[in-house]
Amino acid sequence: MLKILFFAALRERLACANTSLDLQGQVLTARQVLDRLAGQSALWQQHLADAELLCAVNQQLVTLSHPVAAGDELAFFPPVTGG
Repeated sequence: MLKILFFAALRERLACANTSLDLQGQVLTARQVLDRLAGQSALWQQHLADAELLCAVNQQLVTLSHPVAAGDELAFFPPVTGG
């Protein structure tokens, strides 16, 4: 199982803090996981499909092309801005 976490405004928009995905032995990229999640509902499609999101695998910041596998923790969060 791949554990997936959502943070900040993304968590609020999806009304979901976490979910999981059975990869059935597959290795996917973080982007491929986003695409699968976006297919779950119109709301998730709206906030995940073309969103500019940051991600971390096992608490390490990575790009969306980074591979993930069963047992990993994948976190998505919106870019942070300051002022």
